[in-house]
Amino acid sequence: QLQLVESGGGLVQPGGSLRLSCAPSGFTLDYYAIGWFRQAPGKEREGVSCISSSGGSTNYADSVKGRFTISRDNAKNTVYLQMNSLKPEDTAIYYCAADFSPVRAMCVMSTRYEYNYWGQGTQVTVSS
Repeated sequence: QLQLVESGGGLVQPGGSLRLSCAPSGFTLDYYAIGWFRQAPGKEREGVSCISSSGGSTNYADSVKGRFTISRDNAKNTVYLQMNSLKPEDTAIYYCAADFSPVRAMCVMSTRYEYNYWGQGTQVTVSS
């Protein structure tokens, strides 16, 4: 079964850090751009960050710029989201999504876009 699997979520105090991982099951990420999204209770899903298939282009939501860093290691077939200086408002379920885009230079970070695969999500809770 082809799917994405997120990991690395958990409970962290404000100001702390977490690193989320997104790895595929049944395929490789080489030609896929990856987006990270999150959904807090009672709120709509929102884009957090994305990275192109080459890794040469990234994008971030204004709310996480300067705190979150997306990266990819194709040798390990994994995309990471390093989250620093976490705030209570970062609490949400975090999802990754894969977009087959071997030639597109830019990544897409939109909940209205039809991604090829989604993960089941990993919970991030920022609380003292």
